[in-house]
Amino acid sequence: MSDIDDIRLQVMWNRLISVVEEQATTLVRTAFSTSVREAGDLSAGVFDTEGRMLAQAVTGTPGHVNTMAEAVGHFIEGIGRQFIFDGDTYLTNDPWLGTGHLHDITMCTPVFMKGTLIGFFACTAHVVDVGGRGFGPDAKSVYEEGIQIPIMKFAERGTVSGELVRLVRANVRQPDQLIGDCYSLAACNDVGKKRLIEMLDEVGLDDLERLADFIFTRTASAMDERIAALPQGTWANEMLTDGYDEPITLAATVTIGEGRVHVDFTGSSPVSRWGINVPLIYAKAYACYAVNCIVAPDIPNNWASLGSVTVASPENIVNAKRPAPVSVRHVIGHMIPDLTFGALAKALPGTIQAEGAASLWNIQISARPAPGETGERAEILMFNSGGSGARPTLDGLSATAFPSGVMTMPIEATEHTGPIVIWRKELRPDSGGDGRYRGGLGQLIEIAPAAGHEFDFSAMFDRVTAPARGREGGGSGAPGSVRLDDGTTLRPKGWQHVPAGRRLMLELPGGGGFGAPSERDETAQEDDRVKGYVTRKT
Repeated sequence: MSDIDDIRLQVMWNRLISVVEEQATTLVRTAFSTSVREAGDLSAGVFDTEGRMLAQAVTGTPGHVNTMAEAVGHFIEGIGRQFIFDGDTYLTNDPWLGTGHLHDITMCTPVFMKGTLIGFFACTAHVVDVGGRGFGPDAKSVYEEGIQIPIMKFAERGTVSGELVRLVRANVRQPDQLIGDCYSLAACNDVGKKRLIEMLDEVGLDDLERLADFIFTRTASAMDERIAALPQGTWANEMLTDGYDEPITLAATVTIGEGRVHVDFTGSSPVSRWGINVPLIYAKAYACYAVNCIVAPDIPNNWASLGSVTVASPENIVNAKRPAPVSVRHVIGHMIPDLTFGALAKALPGTIQAEGAASLWNIQISARPAPGETGERAEILMFNSGGSGARPTLDGLSATAFPSGVMTMPIEATEHTGPIVIWRKELRPDSGGDGRYRGGLGQLIEIAPAAGHEFDFSAMFDRVTAPARGREGGGSGAPGSVRLDDGTTLRPKGWQHVPAGRRLMLELPGGGGFGAPSERDETAQEDDRVKGYVTRKT
């Protein structure tokens, strides 16, 4: 192949990334759920005819992107190639074939050009309600957690399945919102399909085969080079998390060698009876993300880069089998990058950030009129973030969602969805771990029912009893806390009640520090005091 051909294919690769970015933008602009519209809790990507991911949109979470990368193969198998037609759209929320829990809808759309299948588009979005107990860890099996949609056709040859729509509408609390999100997902893929065909027409290609070969060959070569430059060997790490009613141990062993990085979760706690379990597809997604953050942060994420990382686990909390409850699989799943980083830090000392809050502090609120009052009922979902761990040369990021990367919904958008008032949302002083570089700060958040209302809320919080640990001599971040404004202590997980006239007080955890606190620059210490990040005397 000539140099000019290489240049043209590189340009087409960049164009393909632009196509999936437009695909994702369509989803953000048309979604009904605030989790997608405001927070970007989604994924979008393009795949070849074998279901191998060619490119992903930058907008989206690693958990969604990397599970979607595996899910398209399941769609092909589940539908059957002989039943894949032009104009089809397929969907599922199967936790073990999709993204790990029922609250994510994944849609897949085949792309035909001149009557021949040339690839697929796929996308995922978190929806606010799927029925059942609602978004929370209290179920004892997946059957309690909401409606399960197996891999099936949302539309065949351009005609939406009315039977599926009626079935779904009858099983959820806010059917207009969920069905609206399904149409948004389908539109997202249709935009990607249209733009891809336009691009291929423009460059005179009838399929994606040459471009796919170029992408995978270049990516695999780059990954091989990066892995070969790493220390070869095996390193292990363990981490405690809060769990639901007892602490959970997470264990990982990382082996670097033979052109790959292998992560094994043997030694992690058994499957929980509560909905904090993680299907392996989701654990794998975040393990791959963690490794590639260290090994290849500048190499595009696709089938070849993901294939350089392998994951294994016996049946345990990060490899829970059906019908285990998995609704809040992100609580443990978001800990996997810090767990993996801890092992890699032993192989690459002095180069890897400290632990952070990791898990999103998601809160699902079910608001209703107080007894004797009239008013609005609503389901409200809110994402919040603690501090990330300090880095080897920089402070940690405050109130930042790492590793998920989702954005916090604006207060105004959240209050617009239902009868609540967010009275306070600010950085939490003294929550970042001490160190040469300080951990990121958590947040202080106060939420109350609107006048004449009360609400139940599902807590999905962690780092309350097991704070983020520092690295290389850095201090731990501050643990989180959950209480009412009258001082009543609440549990960090499970459905609980906030009566009319009371406020829910959340103190989000901070990230761990990096390096000895005695080595912190005096100018940085003074800056912390002036900005109010640190008020305690050191």
